[in-house]
Amino acid sequence: MNVAHHSSWPNRMPKKLDYPQTPLHDLLATSARRFPDKPGVIYYGQVITYAQLWDQAQRLAGALAAMGLQKGDRVALYMQNCPHYLIGCFGVYAAGGVVAPLNPMLVERELYNIVGDSGARFIITTTELYGRVAPIAADLGVERVICGSLWDYMPENPAIPAPDFMAATPRAIDGAAAWLETLASAPGAPQVDIDIKADLAMLPYTAGSTGLPKGCMHTHATVMSNVWSAMYWTQLSSGANVLSCLPFFHVTGFVHSLAAPLAAGATLVMLTRWDREAALQAVEKYGVTHFVNITAMMADILSAKDIESRDLASLQMVGGGGAPLPVALGQRLKDLTGLDYVEGYGMTETISQTHFNPCDKVKLGSIGIPDFGVDARVIDIETLRELPAGQQGELVIHGPEIMLGYWNKPVETKEAFIELGGKRFLRTGDICRMDEEGYFFITDRLKRMINAAGFKVWPAEIEAVLYKHPHVLEACVISAPDAKRQETVKALIVAKPGCQPDPEEIMAWSRKEMSAYKAPRIVEIVAALPKSGAGKILWRQVQEQEMAKR
Repeated sequence: MNVAHHSSWPNRMPKKLDYPQTPLHDLLATSARRFPDKPGVIYYGQVITYAQLWDQAQRLAGALAAMGLQKGDRVALYMQNCPHYLIGCFGVYAAGGVVAPLNPMLVERELYNIVGDSGARFIITTTELYGRVAPIAADLGVERVICGSLWDYMPENPAIPAPDFMAATPRAIDGAAAWLETLASAPGAPQVDIDIKADLAMLPYTAGSTGLPKGCMHTHATVMSNVWSAMYWTQLSSGANVLSCLPFFHVTGFVHSLAAPLAAGATLVMLTRWDREAALQAVEKYGVTHFVNITAMMADILSAKDIESRDLASLQMVGGGGAPLPVALGQRLKDLTGLDYVEGYGMTETISQTHFNPCDKVKLGSIGIPDFGVDARVIDIETLRELPAGQQGELVIHGPEIMLGYWNKPVETKEAFIELGGKRFLRTGDICRMDEEGYFFITDRLKRMINAAGFKVWPAEIEAVLYKHPHVLEACVISAPDAKRQETVKALIVAKPGCQPDPEEIMAWSRKEMSAYKAPRIVEIVAALPKSGAGKILWRQVQEQEMAKR
C-alpha cells in the first residue's frame, strides 16, 4: 500500500477506522435513539425531528412490505431534494430493498432506460415529476408508484426563499398512492436479515463512453464505509448544521448532504434546488457550519454583490469537488471566512470520495490524499506498472467503498478492474500524478467525458440523440469553456444536404430529448468534420482545436 500520504495526514485523525457492522438504516435509527427531539431536518423553516424521521421511515418500510416488496427488490427514487427522499432511502433500506436513485432532470427516454435496466418494482416520486413517471411505469410493468408533494413538508410561509416553481406544484395527483396516506395507514416495519457485505443497498447509475447507463452495485458495507469516512474527515458532529444543497440522487450529495450528517446526528438545512440567496439566508439564519458543494455553487456564492456584508462566521468547513476551484476563488473564500476550500475526489463506482485534502493542510488544485483504507496508485497505461511520484499515469483505487461491479454487465465489470499485488483495483480513467507528500493531481482524462457544473456528460450519448434530428447528418460533441459551469457542452453539426439547421432550434429540440445539463449550450454548424482513414470522426482533434481557442 502506498503510504506517502501518511506524512500529510490530518492532525489528531486516526489512520484507520472501524466501520459499523450494521445495515444503513441503523444510522438513522441510532441518531433517533440518541437525539429523538433534535431537529434532523429544517426544510424552509419546517422542523422534522429525528424521532419523526425514523418513525416515517419505518412506516414506509411497512407499507412497501405490505405492497409485496421482497429483500433485494429495487425501488427507484425520482425526486428533487426533499424530506421524502431521506425517508424514502431509509425506509427502503429497512424493508430490505435496494435504492435506485434517479436524476430528477432525466426525461422519459432516459428514465425508461434506467428503470428498465434496474428492474425496479416500485417508484417513489413527487407530483411535479409524476407526468414523466406515469407512462414509463405502465410500459415497464412497475407495480406501484408512491407520489408525494413538496407541500407535504413545505410550510405555507417559508422561512427562506422557496423555489419559484412551488406555486405551480400540485398538492395531490390521481393514479398513484399518496405519500402521507401511505404512511398513515402503514403496518409495522418488517424484520429483515441483511448481510451487509453481500446484500445490495444502492444501485446508482453512471453513463459510460458508449453513453449506455450502468448501475453500480453497492452493498450496505461499501456505502457505510464511505459515509463513516466522510463524517470523520469533515469533522461532523451532533452540533453541526449542514447546508444540504447537493442533489441527493448524486453520490456526493447522498453522502455529504444526507447520510454523513444523519450518522453524526447533525441538522440538515435542506434546499430542494440550488438558490444562492436561499443558501446565504440559510447560513445566516441557521448558523450553518458545514457546506459541501460543487465548484459552480461556490463561484455563485462568491459572486454575490453583497457577499462581504453577509454573515458567514458560523462556517467551519467548506469544500467539494466536481472540478478544480480556481485559485482566485479559493483566495476569495479564504479572505472572507479564513477557511480553505477542501477539495476531494470520488466516483459513482466508489459511492463518493476516495481522496480528500486534509482540512488543516490544503493544497488548492489537488484532489488531496487517499482517505481511510484507500490504496491509490498511479500506473502506466500500457504496462500497468506502478509509477513513482511526479510521473503521470492512470489513477487506480482499492478500498472498502469500491462497488462490487456493474449491474448485469459482466464484461464492463471485468474491464473496470485490474489486479495488482493480489488486490483488486478500480481503473478510474483519470490521468493524474502524485507529489512527494502523497497529494494527487488530476491532469487529464483517459475517457471521453465532459464535466459540466459537476455533472458527468458523455458525448456519445448526446451524439446518438442528435442523429435523430431530421437536419443532422453528422455530429461531434466536445467540451467548451464556461465561466460558470467550468465546462459546457458544444455540438458541431454537419447538415444533411438541402437542410439549413438553426442552432437555436437544435438546442431547444435537445432540451426536450435529454436532461438539461446534457443538452448542448453551443451549436456550431460546420461544412465537415475531420475523419480517420476508416471514416471515424476524430473527436480528439476537434477538442484540441477548441482548446487552442482558449
